[in-house]
Amino acid sequence: MSITVKDLAKHYGRQHAVDGISFEARPGKILGFLGPNGAGKSTTMKMLTGYLKPTSGSAELCGFDTQTQSLELKRVIGYLPEHTPLYTDMYVKEFLLFVANTYKLDQPELKVKETIERVGLSVEQHKKISMLSKGYKQRVGLAQAIIHDPQVLILDEPTSGLDPNQLTDIRALIKELGKNKTVIFSTHIMQEVEAMCDEVIVINKGSIVANSSINDLKKEHNLSSLEEIFRKLTA
Repeated sequence: MSITVKDLAKHYGRQHAVDGISFEARPGKILGFLGPNGAGKSTTMKMLTGYLKPTSGSAELCGFDTQTQSLELKRVIGYLPEHTPLYTDMYVKEFLLFVANTYKLDQPELKVKETIERVGLSVEQHKKISMLSKGYKQRVGLAQAIIHDPQVLILDEPTSGLDPNQLTDIRALIKELGKNKTVIFSTHIMQEVEAMCDEVIVINKGSIVANSSINDLKKEHNLSSLEEIFRKLTA
């Protein structure tokens, strides 16, 4: 398994943002990580990437412990947070070259060129990031997450702000990446989940209420749409 989570929890005083969850994720599968606002999705993702220390429990990605092996962890994961931190005064190509050099990649300029083409930023690569639309900023965020060819991708609302044409392109890219990587994908758009994900986890009030394939969930609840199942589980 690329990701193994055991009894992971994050408490803020009496508030249990994440309350002892356990799950696994493996390569070749895109895992949809779903839940209403405040359910604990982003908190879980931040703990998986080592940006947030858990109150208790553990998580390993590619065999590296998120709390004790942060440097090794950063080499094997790509992370797109919900609000992507970008250096908006830098040009797109300049920023991605900076990221490539941070990872000490071989042939960084070639890697930047390939990544720009892959995420559809060729036309915008010579612009300042501050001049880009929200959708293109999202593409820059995705580019910095995949430029070092990580084994695990954690994407928090990766299609936010994309128009229908951009959505089709990024959806195809994520599905392609999911063929040989472990991908955790968070979104509120159920159609996106049905189009891209093999399996889903639904979290509500800090606890996992479903962990299954979409087809198995539909059979279990005797419902035809993931949106109906989501409402039933999180109402």
